[in-house]
Amino acid sequence: MTPGSIARSVAHDRRPPPAPTESARRYVNQWVEPEAIGSDRVPAFVLILRTRGCYWADAKGCSMCGYAKDTLGRSATPAELAEQLDRALARYHEEPYVKVYTSGSFLDDREVDPESRKALVESFSGRARRLLFETLPEFATAEALTPLKETFEGEIEVALGLESTDPLVLSRYIHKNAPPTEYLHAGDRVRALGLRAKAYLLLKPPYLSEGEAIDDVRRSVAEASSRFDALSINPVHIQNGTVVEWLFRRGRYRPPWLWSLVAALRDGASHRAAARLVSFPTAGGLARGPHNCGRCDATVLGAIEEASLSQEFGPLGDLDCACRARWEATLDFEPLGVEA
Repeated sequence: MTPGSIARSVAHDRRPPPAPTESARRYVNQWVEPEAIGSDRVPAFVLILRTRGCYWADAKGCSMCGYAKDTLGRSATPAELAEQLDRALARYHEEPYVKVYTSGSFLDDREVDPESRKALVESFSGRARRLLFETLPEFATAEALTPLKETFEGEIEVALGLESTDPLVLSRYIHKNAPPTEYLHAGDRVRALGLRAKAYLLLKPPYLSEGEAIDDVRRSVAEASSRFDALSINPVHIQNGTVVEWLFRRGRYRPPWLWSLVAALRDGASHRAAARLVSFPTAGGLARGPHNCGRCDATVLGAIEEASLSQEFGPLGDLDCACRARWEATLDFEPLGVEA
């Protein structure tokens, strides 16, 4: 099957049916994680709102993204969003960094209406030093962002899922809705408004070998770092109902090695201009997430987190394990169906 036909074969399972009001009153998840603002290490309050999610998931969707399964299957009303926010604020303890996700675009009116956006931003104003949210590039406009900037007393950080600066990788393998140039221009628009711009880069999209994936991130860091304040390398983890899972179940895809992430961070650190470079892997050390042999995973993950917080990447070169030789053997040739 071709990448396009595989995408169509899993697309029907991506979006849940419209949810009842009771489900819409509760956010998807909330937790606190380590982060940094400049040289200050701080706790970050992370909130995932339950909205209709990304419109692109209805049209085609990205090959690795299964977040549509956590959505309402319809737009949330302002009252439903207000109740989700109230529930979240009850658990907020003045963490200086706040991250708000919607399984899509915070700036898409179909996911979060303008008044609800403003109310959420205002609720953290004067309490959080930095507020981050995600969006697709077409919604990152002065019209949408200026009211939020005027409302929030602190830094706003707009995150964009650039994933790769290679047009072929982005369109054919990741199935993004826009070329890299649109993400780069969106980053420029965000920064022109005096806001922070962050780009996510995907490590090991489907159909790339381990070595090709590292090269793709290295090139993307070099080409994007001057357009963003921060770059986050996100290694693929297997989400339900995705093209990547379809390939994984047939032995045609292995999540990236942690050694690949180490290499991408070390290489990227020398090509990142002034941008902050970080990685906080999801499902690290698990079979469906980025992992090594199992024996060294916790050590390597700890070193990656420390490097991301401190911005000191030299110590990553001191890591070693017997499985490193196996990883090196896969860089150019990856035998299908063989799991480490």
